[in-house]
Amino acid sequence: MIKGLQGNPGVTVNGGSTSLPYINQNNSNPMQGMIRVWGNDLQVFDGSAWVHMATSYATVGLDQETQNLLSWVKSKQRQEIELLEMATKNEAVRIALENVKKAQDNLTITAHLSREYETTS
Repeated sequence: MIKGLQGNPGVTVNGGSTSLPYINQNNSNPMQGMIRVWGNDLQVFDGSAWVHMATSYATVGLDQETQNLLSWVKSKQRQEIELLEMATKNEAVRIALENVKKAQDNLTITAHLSREYETTS
């Protein structure tokens, strides 16, 4: 039985509860505190009667920021696939993509050199 769930960054948990019926300790009654499944119910013996245990269901999912990031990634992926498909059919698009790649490489090199310069001066 899962007593509780907790979300971490990127994951949310909604609903569910960990409330259990309070059962006094009674060492002279070994049945007290026993749990059973009765039909679709979970029950606990309180020493004199079987008590239904509350049932609740938690839902686990991605938080909104993570969902937004995944949507953005899917959108960028679709754009990239479309451009690559266009580049196979259109010479101008292929050349433009090559130029974009060169510009990205130059930007990476320039940023690296800039960081090096900042740390040495």
